[in-house]
Amino acid sequence: MRIGFIGGGNMAASIIGGLVASGFAAEQIWASDPNTESLDKLRDVAPVHTGSDNHALIAAVDIVILAVKPQIMKIVAGDIAASVQKQQPLIITIAAGVTSSSLNNWLGGNTAIVRCMPNTPALVRSGATGLFANTKVDPVQREQAEQILQAVGLALWVDDEAQLDAVTALSGSGPAYFFLVMEAMQAKGVAMGLSPEVAKQLTQQTALGAAQMAISSDVDAAELRRRVTSPKGTTERAIKLLQDGGLEGLFDQALEGARLRAEELALELDGE
Repeated sequence: MRIGFIGGGNMAASIIGGLVASGFAAEQIWASDPNTESLDKLRDVAPVHTGSDNHALIAAVDIVILAVKPQIMKIVAGDIAASVQKQQPLIITIAAGVTSSSLNNWLGGNTAIVRCMPNTPALVRSGATGLFANTKVDPVQREQAEQILQAVGLALWVDDEAQLDAVTALSGSGPAYFFLVMEAMQAKGVAMGLSPEVAKQLTQQTALGAAQMAISSDVDAAELRRRVTSPKGTTERAIKLLQDGGLEGLFDQALEGARLRAEELALELDGE
């Protein structure tokens, strides 16, 4: 594979770092960005080819990863459409809210597109990414896209593009939900007399440990919760208070709100 990144921001740097760490050759990677500082940062990650000419990049690669902001995707896609039509690379987009049909139209049609929704833990190679392929993507290209995103964490396919809105609500926005819980736990730890540093480290390690237990266990989260909730113990009282306060209902509303907002953003971007 020869891979090109249009857009040299944090997510591009993360994927490049993951690819090189997994054994992919840096000389097979190209990156284009009008900001020379961004390109300098990418070269700090790995000695990849860099420049500001998107058309030259497309001519050099088999796969183009569009790592630009959703708000400028239509402009970028329109600018590179002729080169994409000539070279017919696989297009991978990590822009939230830009549907594959809109991107296909902006690129001139008949384009193999994989749309994916990575989350911010990809920056530390612990990401969770949902992927969707349009009908122009062949089995080899599908495997290549999966390999690229697996370089920064878990990569799972969905069969219906609309499910990417659910992915956005669950894992795309999900890190912020956990940060909010960690923030509340840490603050209360300090209020109960712990030092800020001790409260911080205990909260972080508890979150990490719980996630690792869930990943390595052969039972679901509900069963794990039951196993650590002793009758008439401290955990039972805390869990009851959380449930009586409507925690599960709040999460239901929160994720549904995020999913609906993802739908709205797609409609807004499609209409631009």
